[in-house]
Amino acid sequence: MRRLFLAAVAVSCMTLGMSVIPDTAGAATLVARVSLASQTMTVSENGIVLHEWQVSTARRGYVTPQGSWSAKWLSRNHRSRKYNDAPMPFAVFFNGGYAVHATFDLKRLGRPASHGCVRLHPRNAAAFFTLASQAGLNNTRIIIDD
Repeated sequence: MRRLFLAAVAVSCMTLGMSVIPDTAGAATLVARVSLASQTMTVSENGIVLHEWQVSTARRGYVTPQGSWSAKWLSRNHRSRKYNDAPMPFAVFFNGGYAVHATFDLKRLGRPASHGCVRLHPRNAAAFFTLASQAGLNNTRIIIDD
């Protein structure tokens, strides 16, 4: 009986030109907000906070750029051409060579330690990489501020 009712509602909606399944693909917005002061990254999707993780940003002598960017490209097993072939797994690039990526230097998470990228625990970097892949680059925004 319940299936019959749901089918009738679906047919009625389609007849009226309404969609039964919300079209969220175009509206999906993934936002990663990095706080340089607290060395954290808060990830939200469609305004709902999903994660808050410790990060490492630029150490003294280097800069993590501040601003807002859409994700530009993804690289699951990236290696740095600038810094001795250093591993940058699960990289989500947002501004030239700057990316959010995994680090294996876990003891430094929560304080500045990088050459400018935003470093995450590998598990968290993999999760963010997957979320960005699913949301799409144009729907993924990285915001970095004090």
